Amino acid sequence: MAKILVIDDEKSIRKTLREILEYEKYIVDEAADGNEGLALVQKEKYDVVLCDIKMPKMDGIELLDKIIALNNETPVVMISGHGTIETAVEAVKKGAFDFIAKPLDLNRLLVTIRNAMDKSTLVTETKALKKKVSKTFDMIGESSAIAQIKEMIEKVAPTEARVLVTGENGSGKELVARWIHAKSNRSSGPMIEVNCAAIPSELIESELFGHEKGAFTSAVNQRKGKFEQAEGGTLFLDEIGDMSLSAQAKVLRALQENKITRVGGEKELKVNVRIVAATNKDIKKEIEKGNFREDLYHRLSVILIHVPSLNDRKDDIPLLADHFVKLICEDYGMPVKSFSKEAIKELQKINWTGNIREFRNVIERLIILCGKTIMDKDVNAYARPING
Repeated sequence: MAKILVIDDEKSIRKTLREILEYEKYIVDEAADGNEGLALVQKEKYDVVLCDIKMPKMDGIELLDKIIALNNETPVVMISGHGTIETAVEAVKKGAFDFIAKPLDLNRLLVTIRNAMDKSTLVTETKALKKKVSKTFDMIGESSAIAQIKEMIEKVAPTEARVLVTGENGSGKELVARWIHAKSNRSSGPMIEVNCAAIPSELIESELFGHEKGAFTSAVNQRKGKFEQAEGGTLFLDEIGDMSLSAQAKVLRALQENKITRVGGEKELKVNVRIVAATNKDIKKEIEKGNFREDLYHRLSVILIHVPSLNDRKDDIPLLADHFVKLICEDYGMPVKSFSKEAIKELQKINWTGNIREFRNVIERLIILCGKTIMDKDVNAYARPING
């Protein structure tokens, strides 16, 4: 049941609001002045605070400042019988959710409370989601190779330098790209990902640069491409070694001139994006075969970061296992399981051809199928490939 705090120096107002809100099935606390209200906010968790502006000892605007200073995300609705447009604007600018003038319109009050609670719920869910996402994209490992990558990211991320990330499938190239974006000056902008291997060659140009209405048979509407969607942020070109030569030529031009042209269009559009690319291929060999443009390679590879395979950093397996166990058990809502030392040793013996992606899947399988403590016999039974 939602909990609301009413702060008003008029006892009759507090009584009326309590009766209305309790009838609507809310739990209601009261405070007769700003000091009493602040003490309650510091002690209790409220879904909404209703706060009068004109009060003795501490007025509502001063109290609002103090609630905001507490990093308290409880929505505060200001109410006043002496309301002016200037007062309302000042309150909202300072962080109030809304301003309602007395005499109170009951319907508006209840709608405002519901909207404030919706916002509060959304903020809480967003914070939980961000926390979950940040855990998902943690860079786990203490091996020298991972330490070098972390150090490189710290140096490179704040710059505008283009980065080419290399490594085997499943080794964590996307993770490196996400960390570069998160630690860059563009972190408040979007990070847009394009898997160049997953898009047919005839559609890759439309995907990257967008298209005008009627550019081809199925182009019934104008569409922005990934370059435009990533404006002010980072464009991650995954598996760029699989991009067609014609698309490579257009990407090269976009990097040279910071301009693109939609498919079927003539107008040049300025773009402001940072490019991070990744590939599991040996690009220099692809250049020799004529499959990749050397000039584009040099444009993309201002900074080169190589992500080692899991087989090259097996010392990190205990940390990775612990990380994934906590993450997966939390997702499943089950008590956290553990690995015996012998089980960890067995995991370190496996040839991880699928790298971190395969490793995470195996940990999930073991969590589902095994007991509280995962033993070496469990690893041998469920983790090793069928062909042994």
